[in-house]
Amino acid sequence: MILYRRLALAALLLTAVVVVFGAYVRLSDAGLGCPDWPGCYGRLTPAHAADDIRAAHAAAPHGPVSLPKAWKEMAHRYLAAALGLLILAIAALAWRLRHESGAAPRTALLLVGVVVFQGLLGKWTVTLLLKPAIVTAHLLGGLTTLALLTWLALRAHGAPAAPQPAVRPHALRIAAATGLALLAAQIALGGWTSTNYAALACTDFPACHGSYWPEADYANAFHVVRELGMTADGELLPLAALTAIHWSHRLGALVAGGFLLALGAALARRPATRRHGAALLAALALQIGLGIANVLASLPLPLAVAHNAGAALLVVAMVWINHRLVSVRAMSGALRNAAPVRPLQTPQEA
Repeated sequence: MILYRRLALAALLLTAVVVVFGAYVRLSDAGLGCPDWPGCYGRLTPAHAADDIRAAHAAAPHGPVSLPKAWKEMAHRYLAAALGLLILAIAALAWRLRHESGAAPRTALLLVGVVVFQGLLGKWTVTLLLKPAIVTAHLLGGLTTLALLTWLALRAHGAPAAPQPAVRPHALRIAAATGLALLAAQIALGGWTSTNYAALACTDFPACHGSYWPEADYANAFHVVRELGMTADGELLPLAALTAIHWSHRLGALVAGGFLLALGAALARRPATRRHGAALLAALALQIGLGIANVLASLPLPLAVAHNAGAALLVVAMVWINHRLVSVRAMSGALRNAAPVRPLQTPQEA
């Protein structure tokens, strides 16, 4: 199990790197740095395809292809491929250790399926020319991988100590699961905002275009099957649609952020979950601050990447909290089902 634990932790850390670096590639407009897949102009590295890349860059100097962008794109692919191999090794080891406590072979097999589909999404991201629906799904797939690996690593490292009675795990477990669902929905809205280049559709805060209910085109904003920057009818996506996307992300932040704030405060009030609540509140405050700073500073690349990293941090925190509360339930059930220990009898009592 020692090797299994180490592999799970290594995969978790590598996934965090892949997710954040993938955001950097996308936000630096390097997503089409190599316009084919899985190689770069049919070659293993951009160095081997340098002539093709220079020719494409000379033909379109302001286009998506250049040697630095190609290296960014291929570096992300190399990291993702290494992660895929590591997850295959974890799944094989989990199956071998399936009778050991904490191996979680079903979660490991589920991870393999997610990573295979994530690889297909990566291919379609390039070959379908950054369609917003595919790129958003690719982002969600990366964070799903991160969530599953967080759960797997927590399982591999064992269950927590028994909680104090004041934890009341049933109510908190429902709240934590709801919070994770709201966070997933908010991340989807954030991904949709980013992949449609709507992050600067509103440049003021807290209002948008000086209004708390700006003019918005929600029909075109959330039409999923369409090309980047276009409506479903092939026309240019209007500013009102981009405004609708951005404003929806802000409204979602109010709902999800408010719920997570209440959940973090509830956890922080209980001794057994105080550190979980503190971690959630800190991650939430950081993410809200980064979101506001991105608007006020006009989306500088470091802050935009950090905002993606903040979303990943919140995912890890929420999975940690859910795992803690589920483990509490499992431990409580085990204690209830355990046979009572009869006291030893003295010779006189016998």
